[in-house]
Order: sequence, then structure tokens, then C-alpha cells
Amino acid sequence: MKMSELSLPDGIECHVGRTPGEVGEQLADAVAGFLAERLSSAPRASLVVSGGSTPLPFFHALSGKILEWNRVDVVLADERWVSEDDPASNTALVKAHLLRDRAGEAHFLSLKQPGATPEEGLAGARRCLAGLIEPPDVVVLGMGNDGHTASLFPDAPELPTAMDPDNNERVVVATPPSQAQRRITLTYRFLVSARFVALHLRGEDKLATLEEAMANPERVMEMPVRGFLRPGLKIYWSPS
Repeated sequence: MKMSELSLPDGIECHVGRTPGEVGEQLADAVAGFLAERLSSAPRASLVVSGGSTPLPFFHALSGKILEWNRVDVVLADERWVSEDDPASNTALVKAHLLRDRAGEAHFLSLKQPGATPEEGLAGARRCLAGLIEPPDVVVLGMGNDGHTASLFPDAPELPTAMDPDNNERVVVATPPSQAQRRITLTYRFLVSARFVALHLRGEDKLATLEEAMANPERVMEMPVRGFLRPGLKIYWSPS
């Protein structure tokens, strides 16, 4: 399947590259440009990123962009409730691959706060994000083959609360039985409100997931990524 074969909803942009590095550079250029424009008229700008291996070329490209990084707040879309020295830590990944070079001057807001469980750390996470300007400026999401994005998993018992468009909280606990770790995630309302929302994907399997998601867009709770398939979304994809 090719991205051009997908029938995307009106208002969704699609950017395709031959390699992950090419797509990472395209996305980094777009994000840096948007943040620079925001900083020309706002005291600070915010960037929400996702973990995993897919965004690494994007992180590497973005970290070297010329930008007033000391005025940029960076936060993860979600985090596993593990220590920073755990290989599953998204915080460690972002610090190693994004918050370096020029981007080392950015202000990182950590979802992982003191507490043995995400429930214990939730209040701390909410306090950490309290000063973050809303709506966020840039959100870059990934997507799993089950249609989850951030830690908005179809089997998470907290999903109805996390996906509620009237939920004014910015962050909630997520405990999907399908996952090994308990998690904390930004809410759908907060993520989808961003001025710039991108879905960063890699591989043919993600095209198949997108096709499935678009087939029944109203069944959002079965594939939470469906809630983001709306005008203004920018999809960045490479075949491998």
C-alpha cells in the first residue's frame, strides 16, 4: 500500500519521505518554523513530543535547529511509570536525543514525578504542568497498531475520562492491561487543542492501521487515534 492510495479526510496534510531521516528533517523544519513564528509574538512556546524509536531522526534534526530554545517548554505526551534509568523511560530518551545541542537550553517539564505509582505522582505532574500555556503550540504524536496514541489505549479503564472533551484536566493515569507498565498521559482535550498537530509514522503496518481507523471514524473509543483524524492534522510518513 502507498500513502497516496489512502483516502484521507479533507483538511489533512500528508508528507511522505523515502527514509526516516528524510521525514525527520521535514518534520523538524516544520516544527522549528512554527515554534519560531510563535516566539515572535509570544513570551514562550510549547512542544509536546512522543517516545519510541520512530521520532529519533526527528529529535536529532530538531535539536540542531536555530531557535530561542530557552523560551521553549518541552513535555512528553505520555510516560511509563518507570525510573529514568529504565530502558523504557521516555524521559531518558528525550533527554538523550532531543534535549542536546541547541535544544539543550529548552525547559523540560517531566510527567514522571515522585511516587511509587502514577496515582501517587499525578498531583505532582499536574503542578508541573500548571504554568504551561494553553493551548499547546506543537504536538507530535505516534500511533500503535491497535490505534492508540500517547497512552490513550483502547483497553485502558481510564479511557473514557482521558478522551472526554469536557475534561479540563491536562494529565491522567492510564493502566491498560495490555501494557507491562502503568502510565501517565496528557488528555485528548489538551492534545487535540494544539495549534500544530502532527502524526509521525513509519512502516507499511501503520498505513494499514490508518486505513482501518478511517473506515469507522465515529468509533473513537475502539481506536483513539480516530479523534485526531480531523482538519489541520499533518501526517509525516516513511515506508521503513
